[in-house]
Amino acid sequence: MATLEHAFPSDHPAADGHFPGNPIIPGAVLLSETLRLIEAHLGVSLLPCRIRRAKFPHPARPGDRIAIQFAGSSRDSIKFECAVKGNTVLVGEVECCDTSAV
Repeated sequence: MATLEHAFPSDHPAADGHFPGNPIIPGAVLLSETLRLIEAHLGVSLLPCRIRRAKFPHPARPGDRIAIQFAGSSRDSIKFECAVKGNTVLVGEVECCDTSAV
């Protein structure tokens, strides 16, 4: 299991207007950033991939530091969990597609 960290800036543009007075990082942004960081750590592209599941039990907010734990490989599937101060904000799994047959 590998662990990465990422901090969303307090002025992250995706939170602007999402939601006024109670800003959160949209789930699509959190998922996209998580997969981008995993790709960078592994040094491979996960695309194309299929998102098998993604659940967002708690919101992530601008300024939060996200701890990302993941396990698996780009040849099969990768399971991941993101947390802020011990609270899970994203749990999911991506199935990596084999592009060698294309």
